[in-house]
Amino acid sequence: MSDWLDSGVSQMAGTLRGSSILAIAGQVRALVASGKQVSNLTIGDFEPKEYPLPKKLVDGTIAALHAGHSNYPPANGILELRTAVQAMYKDRCGLDIALDRILIAGGARPLLYGAYRAIVNPGEKVLYSVPSWNNNHYVHQVGGVAIEIEVGPEDNFFPRLEAIAPHLQEAALIVLNSPQNPSGTCIDEATLKSVCDAIVAENERRKTVGQRPLMMIYDQIYWMLTFGDTQHVDPLRVHPGMADYVVYIDGISKAFAATGLRVGWSIGPARVIEAMNKVIGHVGAWAPKPEQVATAHLLRDSKAVDEYLAFIRDAAETRLTLLHNGLAELGKNGFPVRSLQPQGAIYLSAEFALRGWRDGDKVLQTSDDVRKWLLDEVGMAIVPFDAFGTHDAQDWYRLSVGAISVPDVKALLVRLGDTLPRLKKPA
Repeated sequence: MSDWLDSGVSQMAGTLRGSSILAIAGQVRALVASGKQVSNLTIGDFEPKEYPLPKKLVDGTIAALHAGHSNYPPANGILELRTAVQAMYKDRCGLDIALDRILIAGGARPLLYGAYRAIVNPGEKVLYSVPSWNNNHYVHQVGGVAIEIEVGPEDNFFPRLEAIAPHLQEAALIVLNSPQNPSGTCIDEATLKSVCDAIVAENERRKTVGQRPLMMIYDQIYWMLTFGDTQHVDPLRVHPGMADYVVYIDGISKAFAATGLRVGWSIGPARVIEAMNKVIGHVGAWAPKPEQVATAHLLRDSKAVDEYLAFIRDAAETRLTLLHNGLAELGKNGFPVRSLQPQGAIYLSAEFALRGWRDGDKVLQTSDDVRKWLLDEVGMAIVPFDAFGTHDAQDWYRLSVGAISVPDVKALLVRLGDTLPRLKKPA
């Protein structure tokens, strides 16, 4: 008998799995408390000492509090912020978004949940690739059925149309995230356009048979954090016909290192935005009013935005590139280690193909064995991609640079280079 039957909780809650990343974080905290040097590459958050908030955002929040903005905001967000988001999308993306298509909430998570809840009926199918962040948990919460497409480095960790096409007629929702958590890779224009073309064509078919449209959630919370020649692309710019079929997820948490200020926004079809607003409103997941006021002032100040983006991009790219180059050097020295060129977000996709390798009498048999060995012996805390839905056959891991300094990255690479030679290849 399942534990939830005797617990007094619902089947959904009783069978909802906790976060693997939080479990790993607990191990990291225990090692740090014991005095061990640990480079924490596990969390998708920012250490304020390394990534301080934009001054305009800090000052604006304090000023809003002093001005008395401490009461409930409108459920869909203050008008000043919605118009600031509207103007930003026009100026930076060339998109004309009507105000009734913009919804403000307390960060990206309630917006993702609200979109799932507004779109997916129990038993309907949701299509997404793995690895990806939290889609399995959202599908579980709304009673959906997951269609998971496993992707790898050969696909830049994004699903191709040929993998998606067989499922188009049966799905209610497709979810994409670019730049992607956990891979730090970005979808290319041709791939995204092919998927959008197929969605629009499928919805033309559905109109003729009176079927609800196939929808897309496009999570672009990291879109301002791209590096080198990488260009962010989005559905409306590659196919304007997606206007009635796509819900964007965005906010200040990543591009402005403001994870704790809880301001996010969605743009999407008015009918879906209205439904999301009802769902989110009933759980009180609106963004705090002082932060909304301050965010509106920040987004309106293009110079302040550009200056901060230049800082945070440089800070993240410097750390990611150091890690990438260091792992490449280890690979040249014969170790089964590599990573993908940093493209976006604050994550590096790194492969540690160490299963079967031996440290004394200990054989690393699983990805979790490899993770624990790197944590215990190197002081390198990372997250395996199987925490994001992939199978254990994967040797890929997420390395986050949100809580690590440049000197710490360099010291970590020294420790890694000194410790890896202890491992012996499989016979």
